[in-house]
Amino acid sequence: MSEDDDLVFKALADPTRRALLDRLFVRDGQTLTELESEAAMTRFGVMKHLRLLEEAGLVVTRRQGREKLHFLNPVPIRLIHDRWIDKYTEHHAAALLDLKAELEGDNPKENR
Repeated sequence: MSEDDDLVFKALADPTRRALLDRLFVRDGQTLTELESEAAMTRFGVMKHLRLLEEAGLVVTRRQGREKLHFLNPVPIRLIHDRWIDKYTEHHAAALLDLKAELEGDNPKENR
């Protein structure tokens, strides 16, 4: 596992950081003030969580005038999905296709 994966897993392990990502998923490009408005913590606390999300590559920022906008970057989550989830679900999907074919009277090995 790479250091990048470790940062992503660490970032996703915290419910507050997941909530921030969920809020950015709903409406991307929010300021710190907007993100902290619904958080049950101080501005400094939200800043610390956002910094960790940025280090993991899950949040990217862009300055627009005096504001700093935060955007969700789903690429690291997708890479984790492709590496850790897809390989475990493929076997189950194949088993379901075999079961479907067997129940329908087909030979599952001939269909592949």
